[in-house]
Amino acid sequence: MKAPSAPIVVGVDGSASALSAVTWAAQECARHRVPLRLVHAYVLPVRGYPEVILTGNEIREALEEVGRDKLEEAAAAARAEAPEVEVTTELACCGSTTLLIEESKSARLVVIGSQGLGTVTGMIVGSTALALAAHGKSPVVVVRGSAAPDGPVVVGVDGSPTSEAALAFALETASMRGAPLTVVMCWQDIVLESGYAAPRFTLDRGQVEADERRLLAERLAGWREKFPDVQLHPVVVRDRPVRALMRYGAEAQLVVVGSHGHGGFAGMLLGSTSQALVYNAPCPLAIVRPD
Repeated sequence: MKAPSAPIVVGVDGSASALSAVTWAAQECARHRVPLRLVHAYVLPVRGYPEVILTGNEIREALEEVGRDKLEEAAAAARAEAPEVEVTTELACCGSTTLLIEESKSARLVVIGSQGLGTVTGMIVGSTALALAAHGKSPVVVVRGSAAPDGPVVVGVDGSPTSEAALAFALETASMRGAPLTVVMCWQDIVLESGYAAPRFTLDRGQVEADERRLLAERLAGWREKFPDVQLHPVVVRDRPVRALMRYGAEAQLVVVGSHGHGGFAGMLLGSTSQALVYNAPCPLAIVRPD
C-alpha cells in the first residue's frame, strides 16, 4: 500500500499534451493534498550525430539542458494551476517507459498526455500506457479528450478482482470530487465467461439482463455503505465494452477501467479494446491494477 503522501508523477516531454497532463495532475494533487513530481527522460544517441563537431559529453549536456527547460516549463504550469502544491522535478538518462515504471513504485498515480513521449505521435503514448498497465505499480491516467467538469465518473466492471480495484478507485475519485459514479457492466448474447455467473449460452435476453442487474446491485450494496456520499448509477447494457464506455465517457469527468478482466472486459488492455480507449477515449482514462 502506498503512503498517504505518495506523489502524483507526470511524464514531461515538452509537448502541449504533456502540459495538459501536468495541469490535470496539479488539480488532482490539490484535491488529495499530495506533492507533484515531474519527470523527464532522455536517451543518448549511439549513432547519427557528427562526432567531429560534438562529443558525447556535449550531446549529454545539450540534452540535459533541453530536459531542464521542459521541466521548468511544466513546473511553472503546475504552480500556476495549483500554487499550494509542492512540485519537484527529476531528469534521468533512460527510456521514458522505464523511468515511469520505476516511478510508479512509489507514486499514487502516474499521469501522461495523449501524445508525445517519442517521435511517433500517439503510438509511443499508447505503448507506454499499456506497459505501465502491465508492469507499473500504480494506476496510470492518460489525459485526453475533454473532461465534463460537472459530469460523472464512469467505471467499467465485470466482477473480476481487477474490476473491483477499478471500482474502488472510481468510488474514491467520485467521493473526492463530489461527483456521481456511473457503473457500467456489459453483456452479450453469447456469454462464455462471467465474473458473476456460470458460463452459459442463452437467447433469453430479458432474463440475462435481469440477472445481471440483480447481481450488480448485490455487489454494489457493500460499496454503498463504504461511500454513502457517492450517488451510484448502475448501468447494465447489451453492448461491447468499448462502445459503452465511449458513449458514457462522452459526458464524464473520467473513465476508469481495470488492467484486464473477465467476461465483457476480458483482455481489455491486451488488444483492440485497450487501444481504442487509450487512443480514442473522449475524456481522461484511468487504468487500474489490483494491489
